[in-house]
Amino acid sequence: MDSTDEFSPYREDGKLYGFVCVVTGASHPIGQAIIQELAACDHPPSSNTTTTAQSTSLPSPSPSHHLTKIIPYPTSPPSPAVEHETLALIDEILASFGRLDIWICSPIPLPSSPPPSIFSTTTPILHSLFETHALGPFFALKHAPAAMGKLSPQKGGYPNAVRKTQKYGSIITVIGGEGEKGGGVGYEMVRGAVLGVVKGGVGVLKGTGVRGNAVCVGFVGEGGEERDDVPLGRAAKPREIARVVGFLASGFSSYVTGASLVVDGGVSAMGPNIVPI
Repeated sequence: MDSTDEFSPYREDGKLYGFVCVVTGASHPIGQAIIQELAACDHPPSSNTTTTAQSTSLPSPSPSHHLTKIIPYPTSPPSPAVEHETLALIDEILASFGRLDIWICSPIPLPSSPPPSIFSTTTPILHSLFETHALGPFFALKHAPAAMGKLSPQKGGYPNAVRKTQKYGSIITVIGGEGEKGGGVGYEMVRGAVLGVVKGGVGVLKGTGVRGNAVCVGFVGEGGEERDDVPLGRAAKPREIARVVGFLASGFSSYVTGASLVVDGGVSAMGPNIVPI
């Protein structure tokens, strides 16, 4: 544990003072809620959290979170499934701020129309699913740890920046669709692949100071709509997912890595999903 004044990733209050964070999929309601959750970590006034978010439509932090700086970073879809886009974003962050601390892959929602059956699932469809949902977390695991290990003995150029004197980082992947019925074999394959990145990443991250975890979400609605098929009786609100992500980003989860936290209102505990094929 670093007890120096300029930087400590394990603050007792769990705040992310001076951290630089990436949120992909930031135009999605969950991504927007994550940004607001991270923004809540910019208090007190002697500190600053900088959030770099990949999106063209971003929420504005509330007036009480005025120290958070949100920076749009548009990428061509699927973002950031193309490896060079991930590298370009990391290079720009290091050039601008001299550090990277948190990388969050928030979900792209499943299509509203029923997914194709296994008999109509073609190779291009499978490739599209993996490019959209699985490659982003993979490239984050491949490239972000080296950037997170970069120390910044001098304060960065943004307001109230702090030094980074030890290797530290957290990669968090939010997996949508836990509890979704009829997701189809293709989607289940993708979810398994993303969880494989998290589990397999434990060995990759050994000795880097970086942790990797997943948040598996169930039904999510803007207003927590009532649902008879959820034990808690309603869908999750985006901010309820974001609070779990904030926990994994903060020092409160300093001994948590390789974990998959299920936030589905109890759906998965009721028994295996029966998915028509």
